Amino acid sequence: MATMIEENGPSTHEQPDVSSSSQARQKLEGLLNKNMRIRMTDGRTLVGLFLCTDRDCNVILGSAQEFLKSTDTFSQGEPRVLGLAMIPGHHVVSIEVEADSLDDAQGFGADH
Repeated sequence: MATMIEENGPSTHEQPDVSSSSQARQKLEGLLNKNMRIRMTDGRTLVGLFLCTDRDCNVILGSAQEFLKSTDTFSQGEPRVLGLAMIPGHHVVSIEVEADSLDDAQGFGADH
């Protein structure tokens, strides 16, 4: 552990950056394998399991389904099964985590 501290350097002004980035990383890690709904610039919506992202905000969804933009606001039609999908970050309009996924994670943490 001492070598890690020496390699990172004990600089005091870098410490807040490390903690804020580690908090952001923890939040992202907490979303892994949760159901997400991603709306795209062309009107499509993809729903699937959040597997990973990168610095460019590209997102990988597993077991993804695609819903086309519908003219009828009450029905989204039949989904198209995509499987593994990569969504380029510049096409992402919004990302929502399904409430059931978050409730399961919070319930698990609170019970144990």
